[in-house]
Amino acid sequence: MPIRNFSIIAHIDHGKSTLADRLLHATRAVTQREHRDQMLDSMDLERERGITIKASAVTVHHTFEGEDFQLNFIDTPGHVDFTYEVSRALTACDGAVMVVDSTQGIEAQTLANAYLAIENEVDLIPVVNKIDLPAADPDTVAMEIESVLGLPAEDCIYCSAKTGEGIEVLLDAICKELPPPREAVMDETRALIFDSHYDEYRGVIVYVRVFDGELKVGDRIRMMGTGTTWTITELGRNTPQPVKVNRIGTAEVGWLVASIKTLADVRVGDTITMDKHPAPEPLPGYEEPKQMVFCDFYPATADAGGGKRTDFESLREAVEKLQLNDASFTYEVQHSEALGFGFRCGFLGLLHMEIVQERLEREGGVEIVQTAPTVTYQVDTTADGTLEIHNPADLPDPSQIQGIREPVVKVEIICPDETIGDLMSLCDSRRGIFKTQQFVSSGRQMLTYELPLAEIIFDFYDKLKSITRGYGTMDYELVEYRLDRLSKVDILVNGDPVEALSLICHRENAEQRSRNILKALRKQIDRHQFEIALQAAIGGKIIARESIKAVRKNVTAKCYGGDITRKRKLLEKQKAGKQRMKSIGSVNIPQSAFLAILDQGDG
Repeated sequence: MPIRNFSIIAHIDHGKSTLADRLLHATRAVTQREHRDQMLDSMDLERERGITIKASAVTVHHTFEGEDFQLNFIDTPGHVDFTYEVSRALTACDGAVMVVDSTQGIEAQTLANAYLAIENEVDLIPVVNKIDLPAADPDTVAMEIESVLGLPAEDCIYCSAKTGEGIEVLLDAICKELPPPREAVMDETRALIFDSHYDEYRGVIVYVRVFDGELKVGDRIRMMGTGTTWTITELGRNTPQPVKVNRIGTAEVGWLVASIKTLADVRVGDTITMDKHPAPEPLPGYEEPKQMVFCDFYPATADAGGGKRTDFESLREAVEKLQLNDASFTYEVQHSEALGFGFRCGFLGLLHMEIVQERLEREGGVEIVQTAPTVTYQVDTTADGTLEIHNPADLPDPSQIQGIREPVVKVEIICPDETIGDLMSLCDSRRGIFKTQQFVSSGRQMLTYELPLAEIIFDFYDKLKSITRGYGTMDYELVEYRLDRLSKVDILVNGDPVEALSLICHRENAEQRSRNILKALRKQIDRHQFEIALQAAIGGKIIARESIKAVRKNVTAKCYGGDITRKRKLLEKQKAGKQRMKSIGSVNIPQSAFLAILDQGDG
């Protein structure tokens, strides 16, 4: 039976999931009664937001020129944060269907996914979707694809995933245009793990593409990366309902169950082989996802002395359970004097962070306080070593620091012509370096900038959408870690540093950001019986200060007339008492003060 393995790739909201639904209909994999929108999006969160978060692999059949073709396809996410899902899907495929919205044209993530496919030497079939809409202009979009990506406009397939128009033509093109899987190059079994998820009853379900040999129920297998061995208890395919099979042959895609208890035992990109007759070398895998954004999660009901055990334990259970289904999310225990015990978590990007927080609150039933997001920094030390830190509090002593490197990303922005000037001003204000400006189509251009990641993780995307009235799109990828004039800013309350509020920022922005933090703190901390100094310092140098005035008791209220020296004596006595109180007094910083700083995004 001929086999075709392909992915569906596109920018977010260009119709991938709807097209996947339509392919399931056209190949009679689901009946009208079984149908629901976004069939392959299993999470409630995916369905509510209308986005794909996890890739989904499905096997269907299509008859072309009298032959029955087995089509294994993967519906991938479209958001920049989930590019790793796309990369691992492409590793398991020989072709890709690139979907472009006929009303919007090529967007930033369309280009990124197309380049990713080309790097993986995957053949592309360009599809212009949503041709049923009144604003559709498929011919112009086809010319866009030709001018930007070099794919002939006449090869573009026009279709509507909503009405089903052009779907049969697309299925025939997949069978005809996409290459068949390569032949097995060795007798030993080699299968690539491209995804996995945790099931409470069966353990880890591993999704594989077999490149050489075959897998059968009862086989004793070995993970070549981790060296662990397991016995296959179940094999199957999604059609889209799970269907058990006894074997998965060369070039086929499916899932296996082997009583694997934790997701940590499975490494995506690893090669599965036989325990007794292992392959001489593993399949070339792909780069593991690297966390780009970090922040702390604390239970919302924690008090200043530390979180209640029950709340922290509930958060721990929710985090551990979520990590079983999302290997790209990392965490470690963290303690804050103000917020108690919590977790330092790593994410692929801001949307990933938002999704994880929402899943923790929904699936784990916990309420979360989230600190401001930070990025990874590389610190060159005098001991000729390089440290990687995710938290300003982990910085070594300033005397040991030679320099701090920050992550710099290449940002590609596709926007209308009339907004280019405002977008350039925005990028320049975020320490951006202009690279290129490219014509995409009539009325739209692509700007390429190099920007520090720390400058775009707060509100850059919101400002981009505001400036372009929703028509601008962006994609970014890490370029390098670059040395710059970065410093750690300490926030001092009454002379004592508060590590939870420290931050790393550029010297040019340090004073302004510090003032914003101090102003927010001044509004939140209650007045005490002595004056409280709020200061921001770089090393031993104070760069900003605010003061919280003391609560003053009117000690002269009982004096009615008499000599002025009597009042002065009482005031001097009060002043001496306040000095003594200040020297031994401690300031209570409420949790609301930390939250106020996080809300303004300057922490």
